[in-house]
Amino acid sequence: MTGVSPEALLQLAVEAAEDKKAHDLVALNLQGISPVADYYVICHGNSDTQVQSIATEIRKKAEQSGIRVRGVEGFDTARWILLDLGDVVVHVFHREEREFYNIERLWSDAKMVELA
Repeated sequence: MTGVSPEALLQLAVEAAEDKKAHDLVALNLQGISPVADYYVICHGNSDTQVQSIATEIRKKAEQSGIRVRGVEGFDTARWILLDLGDVVVHVFHREEREFYNIERLWSDAKMVELA
C-alpha cells in the first residue's frame, strides 16, 4: 500500500461507486470495533451488470492510485462482491441480497460516516 490514509481510500471507493450510480451508499467507521478494516463501504446495484460495473470501477481507481487490491470475491456471480482494499472493505450487493443480509444491522455498533 502506498501512503494513502484510510480516509482517502474511503473517499476514493465512495467516489468510484458514485461514478457508477451505486444505490444507498453507506460508509461505516469500524475503528475500534473490528480488527479487519477501518471502514466498510456498502452499496448496491439493480442488475448483475451494474454490480460488476461498480466493483470494476472501484478496483480500477484503486489500482490507478497505486493501491493494491488484496482480494475480490463474488465477481462472477455478481450477487455480493467484496473488495478488500486493506483499511477499507467494500461490499457491492445486488439489491435483493443487500435486503436479505442487511449487514448494516450486523455492524450497528459502528458510526455512519457522513458522505459529502
